[in-house]
Amino acid sequence: MEEENEPRRAKGSGWKSVYDTLRNEILALTLQPGELLDETTLAGRFDMSRSPIREALIRLQGDELVVTLSNRSTIVAPIELTTFPKYVEALDVAQRMNTRLAAKLRTDADLKIIARRQKDFEAAVRANNHLQMSEANKQFHVAIAHAGKNPYLASFYERLLCQGQRMLHLHFEYLERTGEGYLLTDEHDLMLEAVRAGNVELADELAHAHTRQFQENFMAFMRENYTTDVNLWPLKAAE
Repeated sequence: MEEENEPRRAKGSGWKSVYDTLRNEILALTLQPGELLDETTLAGRFDMSRSPIREALIRLQGDELVVTLSNRSTIVAPIELTTFPKYVEALDVAQRMNTRLAAKLRTDADLKIIARRQKDFEAAVRANNHLQMSEANKQFHVAIAHAGKNPYLASFYERLLCQGQRMLHLHFEYLERTGEGYLLTDEHDLMLEAVRAGNVELADELAHAHTRQFQENFMAFMRENYTTDVNLWPLKAAE
């Protein structure tokens, strides 16, 4: 019989802690692309039944962070280099459009939130925590998207940002190791000031340059560490 004083996990809450832990480990590349996620092993690790483990994996699949194979096993989603050109093309369009709209439609309340998110990013940089940096970077751009007042474009943009977090983690590692380039902090400040000033064209130009910086550094990392036949055409210059 269960002891009355034994701490109990709230019903239905177990999957959330598993989800949060695995998501952080996937984004930080502690769990490598292609790594097997066995339900039984995870159940033992987290000391719970397989049901919350399965729920957490379903949620991660919805985030496109894990993949279920034909044999029903689950692995950490690969980083698909062959689709990176299309990914960064879509990111560029979404980033430019949302930043343009923010410069046109932002309110004082929006500006305060964007500035707060930039402070969070700077704090993560000072702490040299790449996982916090990628999350804070995402939240900075999501705040800009919300300031653009188009929930459809903002939702699409946020999904792209989530999909790119592992690549951004590699981007940060490359910059830290090589000392080449910079960690986007100055570009964030410039984007915030363009949005604050209502300068739509400058906001567009900076958003485009921001994507191009990420693209160039990520591909430099790939050339240094992997052999790849990815044919990545330069992003079209901002018009």
